[in-house]
Amino acid sequence: MNFDLPRNVILPVDAVDVRLDPSLHPFERDNQAAIAENWRREMEAKPALYDGTVVLLSALAYRDSRLVGRCHAVKYSTFMLWRKNRELSGAEHAYAHAVLVAGDNALVAIRMGSHTVNAGRVYFAAGSFEPIDFRDGLVDVDFNMIREVSEETGIDLSAARSGRRYYALSTASGTVIFRRYRVAEPADEIARRIGAFIASEAEPEIEGPVIIRDADDLPDGLMGHMKPLIEWHFSGSDEDV
Repeated sequence: MNFDLPRNVILPVDAVDVRLDPSLHPFERDNQAAIAENWRREMEAKPALYDGTVVLLSALAYRDSRLVGRCHAVKYSTFMLWRKNRELSGAEHAYAHAVLVAGDNALVAIRMGSHTVNAGRVYFAAGSFEPIDFRDGLVDVDFNMIREVSEETGIDLSAARSGRRYYALSTASGTVIFRRYRVAEPADEIARRIGAFIASEAEPEIEGPVIIRDADDLPDGLMGHMKPLIEWHFSGSDEDV
């Protein structure tokens, strides 16, 4: 199977069957010395980095509106080296986005803090899948989305209206799995709440909220995968909630 899915097109996804393999990812197994040396340099540049645990794919395919794949828990330091060696690595990255839609139909994204790897970049509040996001070995995409949004913004999406299905966009840099989450408050109120949450945090992960009001409202620092998601939302062609 390895990696067999259309690239650079938004795909409807009815189910995500990505399972956690307990074995070492071959990329981590075969690159221990390089991982350690790269991590030393990364820590010199950004001492606040933490070598936690994330997951990295060894296979992903799109079959009958389903994403089917296999992933392995790896050190964050492994992920950081992989980012510089994506081609021919035998590994890919998948992550999830809760597309936060305000009551006035604006989107609310975030700008990452200066101490993070993606400093200044804009995307929907998100983080890599971690072992905690798996249930009996199967990834729980919504748990990851709700957890990450809460941790970064203080917004609880557990009672929000979610879209009836997922979507996915796979590019050379990774595969984003996304779903709309609608809340009643207008975007300005959501941004105010996020700002208050950031002010209460000793070490906030994000710099602040970013409101996107239409398909042409593209902020500086926008991550490359975000433009197609923004255009998809405002086109209204796939309204699902």
